[in-house]
Amino acid sequence: MSTAAPPSSLGPASPDPSGQRTPDVELPALGPLGMARWAWTQLTKMNTALFLLLLLAVAARIQDPAAVQDYIDNNPVLGEWLDRVQLFDVFSSAWFSAIYILLFVSLVGCVLPRAAKHWRAWRAEPPRTPRRLERLPEHRSLALGGRDGAGAPAPDDVVADAARLLKKRGYRVAVRDAGTAAPSVAAERGMWKEVGNIVFHLALLGVLVSVAVGSLFGYKGQRVVVEGESFVNTLIGYDSFTPGPNYDADWLDPFSVRLDSFEAVFNRDTTNPRSYGAPLDFTAEVTVQDEPGAEPRQEVLKVNQPLNVNGVKSYLVGNGYAPVVRVTDGNGDVAFEGPVVTIPSDGVYTSSLVLKVPDARPDQLGLVGLLLPTAVGGEGEMPRSVDPGLANPRLILSAYHGDLGLDSGEPQNVYVLDVEPLTELNAMTNENGAITLDAANPVHELPDGKGTVEFLDVKRYVGLDVHYDPGKTGAFVSFVAAFAGLLMSLFIARRRVWVRAAEGVDADGRPCTVLEYGLLARGEDPRLAAEAERLDRLWTEQWQDAGVRDNDTTTTTTSGTATTPTPAPATATATAATAGSTGHAAGRPDGRTDSVPDARPDHE
Repeated sequence: MSTAAPPSSLGPASPDPSGQRTPDVELPALGPLGMARWAWTQLTKMNTALFLLLLLAVAARIQDPAAVQDYIDNNPVLGEWLDRVQLFDVFSSAWFSAIYILLFVSLVGCVLPRAAKHWRAWRAEPPRTPRRLERLPEHRSLALGGRDGAGAPAPDDVVADAARLLKKRGYRVAVRDAGTAAPSVAAERGMWKEVGNIVFHLALLGVLVSVAVGSLFGYKGQRVVVEGESFVNTLIGYDSFTPGPNYDADWLDPFSVRLDSFEAVFNRDTTNPRSYGAPLDFTAEVTVQDEPGAEPRQEVLKVNQPLNVNGVKSYLVGNGYAPVVRVTDGNGDVAFEGPVVTIPSDGVYTSSLVLKVPDARPDQLGLVGLLLPTAVGGEGEMPRSVDPGLANPRLILSAYHGDLGLDSGEPQNVYVLDVEPLTELNAMTNENGAITLDAANPVHELPDGKGTVEFLDVKRYVGLDVHYDPGKTGAFVSFVAAFAGLLMSLFIARRRVWVRAAEGVDADGRPCTVLEYGLLARGEDPRLAAEAERLDRLWTEQWQDAGVRDNDTTTTTTSGTATTPTPAPATATATAATAGSTGHAAGRPDGRTDSVPDARPDHE
């Protein structure tokens, strides 16, 4: 009679490789808490932090607003969708902030537990002495005593002297089993290696925080300043101003900078025609007033030599010519008089010019054209500039009249004139011809009684790029700390040394003290053998009066039992390294096990 077996709670049976059926193991569900722990573990892994750091570097792209607008205009469908996912506004986008915050949390979750674990390891004593030191990667044994009838030093004295010598070499030591037949000392050094590792990762956090502070509470702006004019650090003083999300324009320090003069030095070496006229140096002399009512001071502004006022840096990023033009309208009134900023287009400073005169009457006027610093070309020839220096300045203009569209309230580019709604007065393509102004002919009368244009002078201007970044000091300090921590983690070796001493008898029957020691590195250490040699020299110098010799056949006696060391097999080093790296017990021929200290670092 057969009885049906009860159903298994482990699930349906499945065949194993031997052909027998074994029950499948049913894995328990993680649950919400288990999933949260798993997610936290994945987030705080070092490879996750490295991936997020790489992702942040790829995402952090500086974009030109003008180029972005051109791309959207040329690709209206794709550009609109890319704009919706904030690909044109990276640093204020939600996804960039998510990467930044996840990287920060990952580093914090990785570094803080690691630092706490290393603090506990530092306060703890070095690990206990292994029973079988010959299993360590570096193992030596010396016989002390017997020289010229000298007696063998006591094992306790040998261990005490070894501890003193190791302490002088920077090891932290702990004497074990003092007063027994086989006292020993455990020593460890290189704890600063992990400190450097932790400092490096904390410095990365400092860089992230500093960059975030600079981005949130900093600003940048641009301003063009003509000779003789001043720039005041207020919101209306900028041509363009980009504050951080948390920066208030009311916090601007009201300092002022006046451009007294600007000098450009060009190459005048005629022996090399290809480099003739190339720029060599730019120097701007400015007068700075730190605040209203403060004493003015003279400063020099050069390329890569910014002006620093109360932590706000002004960089010299551009320069050019600004011809001084006077425009008289059809009613005989001066509608405009002042310098007009031009934009250089080549190495000889051929510069484009746009002038909008909305105050002209009866019609608004617009002028576009070129400034040629050193003009050449006679009647019937195309005029051009042959040198960046101001030797023969000439203005060539086209004039228009009509509604400039400035009253509509829509923003316009000051360097672009929309001529489509305007009526042409002067141009190279019409019967009136272009307006040509120079030192010989500085005034031109516009057709139809629209007024006159007069060329008065030429001044220089500079383009300033103004930056305020409150996080740059913290970022620099963090970078230095990260570099120092990296050097510490690379060049400091973490090692452990164990020394044991016991009474024994050498091959000639003379009493001696057997000094046995072994070394173990925490990680890769190609200098471990050299450290063992240095310790060997230390022991030799310490006990040379008593006699020091290699211990190959010496018999040690412990508790009345004599043992004779046997040479370690060729694979002892590999076995010790394997045992040390896994932390498992090392097997013995007699079936017993002796544990070898864990050689893994204090972190994964």
